Amino acid sequence: MKKISYLLMVLFVLTTFNSQAQTKTKKVTSAYNVNDYASFGAKFQPNKVLTEKQMLKKYKSLKKGDSVKVQFKSIINSVCKKKGCWMNMDLSDGQKSFVKFKDYAFFVPLNADNSEAIISGTAFVTVVSVDELRHYAKDAGKPQAEINKITKPEVTYSFMADGVLIKN
Repeated sequence: MKKISYLLMVLFVLTTFNSQAQTKTKKVTSAYNVNDYASFGAKFQPNKVLTEKQMLKKYKSLKKGDSVKVQFKSIINSVCKKKGCWMNMDLSDGQKSFVKFKDYAFFVPLNADNSEAIISGTAFVTVVSVDELRHYAKDAGKPQAEINKITKPEVTYSFMADGVLIKN
């Protein structure tokens, strides 16, 4: 009988410690309510979201070939007017991040210009060719005269998004 009492006491103590350990484990919560956003691509929970100024600083620390997984929040400057297959996000100081969508698997609304967005994915620096720059300008609905002025490749702050949240 003593063995059973001892065993029950040990089980009680272990159960108590286990429930206390679960109580102390904090769930990480986000400052952003995902219900306030329309979701495109992979679902994600906003976590450690950088501002546009913090993101610009991060981009300036990258060299061609470097990449970093990150989330950042900013305003959408422009969206591809044909399909919504790319967008430009404001980085402050007149800079922008050119955002494409992973595996061309999703698009954003064509009218998302000037909307607040949080994006999740990989940031990197690229050099974009003249032909590609002209293609993007045409997709953006730029006039031919402006497209013809594109004569040099451009160093671009690029982003491959696997998920996008756009504020409702």
